[in-house]
Amino acid sequence: MKIAIIAEKPSVAREIAAIVGASHKEDGFMTGNGYMVTYAFGHLIQLAMPEDYGFSGFVKENLPIIPETFILKPRQVREGKEYKPDAGALKQLKVIKHVFDSCDKIVVATDAGREGCLIFRYIYHHLNCKKPFDRLWISSLTDKAIKDGLQNLKQGSDYDNLYYAAKARSEADWLVGINASQALSIAAGRGVYSLGRVQTPTLAMICQRFLENKNFTPVPFWQIRVQTEKANIPFAVVNREKYDRKDTANAIFQKLQGNSLQVQTVEKKEVNQEPPLLYDLTALQKEANSKHGFSADKTLSIAQKLYENKAITYPRTGSRYISADVFDEIPELINSLKTHPRFGGYAAKMDTQILNIRCVDDKKVTDHHALLITENQPKDLSGEEQTIYEMVAGRMLEAFSKKCVKDATTIILMCSDTVFEAKGAVIKQAGWRAVFNEKEETEEDGALPEVMQGETLPILKSELLEKQTKPKPLHTEASLLSEMETAGKTVENEAERAAMKESGIGTPATRAAIIETLFSRNYIVREKKSLVPTEKGLTVYETVKDKRIADVALTGSWENTLAQIERGEMQPETFQKTIEIYTRQITMELLDTKITVSDENACVCPKCKTAPIRFYPKVAKCSDPNCGLVVFRTISEKELTDKQILELLTKGKTAVINGFKSKAGKIFPAALKIDENYKVTFEFSEKKGNFKKKS
Repeated sequence: MKIAIIAEKPSVAREIAAIVGASHKEDGFMTGNGYMVTYAFGHLIQLAMPEDYGFSGFVKENLPIIPETFILKPRQVREGKEYKPDAGALKQLKVIKHVFDSCDKIVVATDAGREGCLIFRYIYHHLNCKKPFDRLWISSLTDKAIKDGLQNLKQGSDYDNLYYAAKARSEADWLVGINASQALSIAAGRGVYSLGRVQTPTLAMICQRFLENKNFTPVPFWQIRVQTEKANIPFAVVNREKYDRKDTANAIFQKLQGNSLQVQTVEKKEVNQEPPLLYDLTALQKEANSKHGFSADKTLSIAQKLYENKAITYPRTGSRYISADVFDEIPELINSLKTHPRFGGYAAKMDTQILNIRCVDDKKVTDHHALLITENQPKDLSGEEQTIYEMVAGRMLEAFSKKCVKDATTIILMCSDTVFEAKGAVIKQAGWRAVFNEKEETEEDGALPEVMQGETLPILKSELLEKQTKPKPLHTEASLLSEMETAGKTVENEAERAAMKESGIGTPATRAAIIETLFSRNYIVREKKSLVPTEKGLTVYETVKDKRIADVALTGSWENTLAQIERGEMQPETFQKTIEIYTRQITMELLDTKITVSDENACVCPKCKTAPIRFYPKVAKCSDPNCGLVVFRTISEKELTDKQILELLTKGKTAVINGFKSKAGKIFPAALKIDENYKVTFEFSEKKGNFKKKS
C-alpha cells in the first residue's frame, strides 16, 4: 500500500518525510519507503469571487450576492483589472493531484486546527478526490511527537465537525465581507471601504475607546497624605475619602495641623497568590505586547517559527490548561531547563515530585493544550525568538511552582474624624514569583512597622494632593485582545474571562490577522503602543456604529455558534441561514446610509491638471472621462496601497517598493515612475542594472 501525506508547509513536509523514510526528492514532493509526502502553501483553494457567479462588482442592483452553492477555485492574484489564478498554486495543485492519484490512502498532516482542516478539505474537494484519509493530530513537531502521532492516526471523519465549522466561518466571512464592503462603497459614491464580520466590530471597539478618551472631561478631586513613623520606620497614610471641593479638603487639612493619628484597627492576614495559568496564544500576545511592545501578529509569527523549529508546542491554541497525560511529561521538561542560562538555577531547585496542578484539567483542554516548551533545546535563536521562547519556558516554570505567600497588613487610623489607611505586604514564600523576580505592581509597598490598636502616632508632614479622574487609556493590542476575547466586556477576573471565551470575537488564531487588516485598510495607526483610528477609520465607524455590522455581542454569539458546530451540537445549515438573513439586512441598511467621506487621497490628475483622481477597488483614475489617466492597483502581482498610488501621482515617483514578481516567478524591488506618456514604469537602482521596464 502506498500512502500519501500532505502537510501545510514544505518545511513540515520535509520533517515528516525524513521520519517516514521518504528520502527521494521530486518536484513538489518527496517519495520513498512506500510514502509520498507533499505539501500546500497555506490556502491553495479559496472561495470564488462575485464575477465567477456572473455578478460584476460594485453594482447596487446585484446586492446582496448570495450564491446557492459556493464555488472553489485555485488561489487568485489580481493583475490589472482582473483576478487570475496564482501560477504557483496551480503548479502545486497539479503535484498534489498526482500524489493523491498515485496512492491508496491519504494522511492529513496540515496544522491541527480549524484552518488546517479547511486547507486540506478544500483541496480534497476541488480535486474531486475520493481516497480515504486519516488525520495526524499532534501538538508539537518534535520527532517523538510525529512518530507517536503516525502510530496513533485518527479517522478523518472524526474531524468532520471541525471542517463544517471552518467552512461555515469561511462562507460567512465571504457573504458579510463582500456585500457589506460593496454596499458601503456604493453608498459613499467613491473610494473603497472594507467591512467584515469580525473586522468591523473590532474597529468599533478601537474607535469607541478613542472617542471616550478624547471627549473625557477630567474632574478634579483632593486627598490628604500624611507622613508618620513608628520606631524610626517612616510610612505614609492617605485618607480614604475623595473630596470634590478644594475648600472642603483644605478645611480638613487645616484641622490636622498640630494633631496626631490614632490607630483604630490593625488587620494582618496571610495572602496566597496562586501561580498564573499557562499561556494560550491570546495571553502570550497580550503579555508580549505589554512587556515587550510586540504586535499580536509579530508574536504569532515568532511563535509559529519556534513551533516549526520544534522548540514549543502548537501556538494557535485557545486553552490555558493541559491534560493529565501531558502533565506526566512536565518533570522531564522542567529538568531540560536545568542547563538554561536564565532558568537553570530555578529549575534545578524545583521538586518535580510535588508540582502545582492548578492548570491540569482534561475538561478544559480544547483542540490543543496550553503552550509548552518541548524537550528540544533551541539553538541560535534571534533576540526576539529568545524573548518569546523564554516567556513560554518561564511561564511553564511559574505555572507548576508553589504559590506565593505574603503577610499583608492594613492599618486604619483616625485624626479629627478623618479616616486614613496604610497597606503593606511582606513576602514569606516567593514561590512562582522567583522565576522572573519581577516586582508586583501594587499599592502595597514593603513592610509596615508593628503598631497596636489605640496607639498614637505623630504627624511629621502632611500635604494636600490635587488629582484628576482619568479616562480609560487608548487601546493597545494587549487591551484590545482582552476585549476581543470577551466580546467587548471589560473583565478582570481570570475565571470570568475564561467562561466568556466562546463568546469572544475572532479566535486566538485569527485575532492578529484581524488587527493587521485594520492597519492595511488605513483604518488605524500605531502611536507608540496605542491604537489610534485614522480619519478614514472614524468615518467608517461613525457610519456603521449603530448598524448590525458593528454589533460586537452579535459577532461574539456567532463564535459561540461555530464552537457548537465543532462539537456537533448545531447543524451548519442553521448558521448559514442566519448569516444569509443577516447579510440581506446589513446590505439594505448600508445601501440606505448617507456617508460623508473626507477624501484623504484627494489629488489633481497630473495629466489634465484639472480633474480630481478617484480611487476605486482595482484602479485609480481621473474623474474626467476625456482624460483617460488610469493607474492599476496591481502591478506584477504586487497590490499597491492608496498611499503608494498617491505618492506616484503627486510626486511622479514612489520610493522603492518590495514584492513585485517577474514572469519567471522571481521577487524583486523597484520604484514606480510615471513617464512622459503618463504610463507607469519600473525604475531600478544602479546595483540592479539601470534600466526601465513598462508595467
